[in-house]
Amino acid sequence: MELFDHLMLGFSVAFTPENLLYALLGCILGTLIGVLPGIGPVPTIAMLLPITYVLPPVAGLIMLAGIYYGAQYGGSTTAILVALPGETSAVVTVLDGHQMARNGRAGAALAIAAMGSFFAGCVATLLLAAFAPPLAEVAFKFGPAEYFSLMTLGLVGAVVLASGSLPKAIAMIILGLLLGMVGTDVNSGVARFDFGIPELQDGIDFAIVAMGVFGFAEIMTNLEQKENRVDITDKIGSLYPNKQEFKEAAPAAVRGTILGSMLGILPGGGAVLSSFASYTLEKKISKNPERFGKGHPAGLGGPESANNAAAQTSFIPLLTLGIPGNAVMALMVGAMTIHNIQPGPQVMSSHPELFWGLIASMWIGNLMLVVLNLPLIGLWVKLLKVPYRILFPAILVFCTIGVYSLNYNTFDIFTTAIFGVIGYVWSKLKCEGAPLLLGLVLGPMMEENFRRALLLSRGDFMTFVDRPLSASLLAVAAFLVVIVALPSIRKKREETFVEED
Repeated sequence: MELFDHLMLGFSVAFTPENLLYALLGCILGTLIGVLPGIGPVPTIAMLLPITYVLPPVAGLIMLAGIYYGAQYGGSTTAILVALPGETSAVVTVLDGHQMARNGRAGAALAIAAMGSFFAGCVATLLLAAFAPPLAEVAFKFGPAEYFSLMTLGLVGAVVLASGSLPKAIAMIILGLLLGMVGTDVNSGVARFDFGIPELQDGIDFAIVAMGVFGFAEIMTNLEQKENRVDITDKIGSLYPNKQEFKEAAPAAVRGTILGSMLGILPGGGAVLSSFASYTLEKKISKNPERFGKGHPAGLGGPESANNAAAQTSFIPLLTLGIPGNAVMALMVGAMTIHNIQPGPQVMSSHPELFWGLIASMWIGNLMLVVLNLPLIGLWVKLLKVPYRILFPAILVFCTIGVYSLNYNTFDIFTTAIFGVIGYVWSKLKCEGAPLLLGLVLGPMMEENFRRALLLSRGDFMTFVDRPLSASLLAVAAFLVVIVALPSIRKKREETFVEED
């Protein structure tokens, strides 16, 4: 009954004209950036962060959330129609979705992706509403030692589940932690690692790093690639799957929803890992695995459901523990801190309208996305014909304006450009930017809780293992490190992510 009352509060907040408008705006922007290849949710949310300064907290977060799960919907459109995933998590969608389109079933493929995404989004939002309150109650029992251990586990999980090289992921997290130490020490008030530059005394704004590493670097990477689209946008066909396609796609969508909901909660998991895991699962349990890659509906319905479910359950650790599980959630932490809202269990009690309004808006947003994706498919098809060389100047200008509006300081623009060049070099070296951003966001929080725990224990390092919950979290982190170091596990991990590379 209490959950019902909370949901009623959430819907009363989400159904206000202002919040409905921003939910719609977020869904449209999310679909748009998902449709357009080369523009993902991370750089877009990073670019739009300055806008949240002038928006009410609830409206700002509803819009940013809509962008995130809207991008999962939109990314499938380009993947199916022109074999170019507009969003990273849609890479798997190309394998069977585009083949269905080439077989004359483009409309059915788009419908399967949209309906699977809608189902997964609704189920995941229900799980978020059901499990977030009890988790938040547990989180109230956390002290500084437990929070430090939890963040350590989060960073280890991000390394284990990151695609690509393990040493590179570890190096990027460490670099993020080091960047998080730049600025004034909150305990002593002494400036550190600022090289005498006054603008660095308040630290490096994570939005600047995000826009440089994900926005500017993404533009440079896309500009050097030739546009080579296999265009079949003029023969969409019927938007209704036949009975056999529905029979094969529906169970896969259910399995993908369950798998994505679980993986989305894990640090470093999220939509990308979930879509790959779902595709692997469907192929392994199929009686006809040879059909995968040739237009199998299960190879489309499973991953599309998984990535949307993961996108929404990734809000659980953010809203209950204050721990971002991926780069987008790290940006959401920034959006909340802009409004002096500390992410974590206290959000539910101190800002119930924000917590439940955000959850209710996800149901509304999922419904909006079905309306946007199927009836307006003709509009998205036309957008696919816009060359990237025309899009990038507008993106660059928007990025620059967003950076300047953070502090009205040209130093921020130059800093972002520097991180853009560095991010471009990292992309060439196949170093992921997401672990860096997680390290940058979690670093100051880890340091604060580490020092607070030592202060309360009078410098006794055993406080981290004397407390049962803290010791358990550290033990799980150590177990993950040992497991992933095993040669057999490491080889299997590389095989899992080989398609993504």
